[in-house]
Amino acid sequence: MQAARKLAVMGCATMVMYVLAVSGAGERIGERLLDRLGEDRMKNVVVVSDNLKSAPAASALSLSVTATAEPVQKITAMAEQSGLGLPEMELAEPAEAAAEPEPAEDVEILETTIEGGLSINNATQYWVDASQIVADGPGISLSAAEPQILIIHTHSSEAYTQAGLDRYEPSDTNRTEDTEFNIVRIGDELTEIFQEAGLNVIHDRGIYDYPSYTGSYTRSGQAVEQYLRDYPSIKIVLDIHRDALGTDDVVYKTMAEEDGVVASQIMLLVGTDESGLEHPNWHQNLALALYLQNSVNARHPTLMRPVSLVRERYNQHLCPGSMIVEVGSNGNTLQEALAAIRLFGNAAAPALAQLVEQPQEGQQ
Repeated sequence: MQAARKLAVMGCATMVMYVLAVSGAGERIGERLLDRLGEDRMKNVVVVSDNLKSAPAASALSLSVTATAEPVQKITAMAEQSGLGLPEMELAEPAEAAAEPEPAEDVEILETTIEGGLSINNATQYWVDASQIVADGPGISLSAAEPQILIIHTHSSEAYTQAGLDRYEPSDTNRTEDTEFNIVRIGDELTEIFQEAGLNVIHDRGIYDYPSYTGSYTRSGQAVEQYLRDYPSIKIVLDIHRDALGTDDVVYKTMAEEDGVVASQIMLLVGTDESGLEHPNWHQNLALALYLQNSVNARHPTLMRPVSLVRERYNQHLCPGSMIVEVGSNGNTLQEALAAIRLFGNAAAPALAQLVEQPQEGQQ
């Protein structure tokens, strides 16, 4: 009798495995589990406001693109109306983030400077040679007269420690929907710096993490894909965040040691395919990140933390010039983060301008 039950159970299990294999569900479940393992690392959220102007048509874009994004819901509706639909996004969602330590009166905020330079904090099993990658160059060229760079915020409601006149109505710990005080403000600053340098930038100021954190990477990824279809000239996607460092009792603020400025530090994060999800161009993303790291470090030696190379891909498979830019941490103030992004932007902009294709002789 017991043997018969064991055979019956084994038969049922075999049938379930067969159904999963035939339907492809087993592979999808595996992808979801793999991606969840890495998404625990990301602590925060994104933005799409209802009063945003639509991006100009491609034919109307000139040397200075000042475009803001449509809310992702509108982008989705437009795709459905056109009959094209949106490409299928990865099934795996970021796991719910643990609550961030809130810098209250009884929480100590400590300054820390993380030594960076041309270095990689490698959390993967892949071997990489930073100096050789820099010597080989970024391998990206930018069109001169079309959109080149997309700035977006998967976790746009991320905010900083309130200080001075920078006070906001929080939507959660260290988060707010007010784009004057959250990470979108950092994107505004970087966009302006890049545009003044002659770069063509589209800044998506939408909120993708609120009211639901779950699905934020899927929503921002859909927006990125829509931009890449509308503006195939985009070769660089910067997903700007702020980090979260500390415990319930201590929160850390990263501080650069640059003369005459009080600024946080900045970290570039590059994903790979080690989680098992397809990401064939991660080497090119890393090459661009190290190109920027080296350029900024030459002018501001303490601004940049080591480049972080991780197992997960964070939508970076969509464009071979993608990375996450972590500006400061939850212990920093908005003004410290703004000072950091100005230092970064003023050093990175000339480096990016060198990647712009020059018109051949005889061309206007």
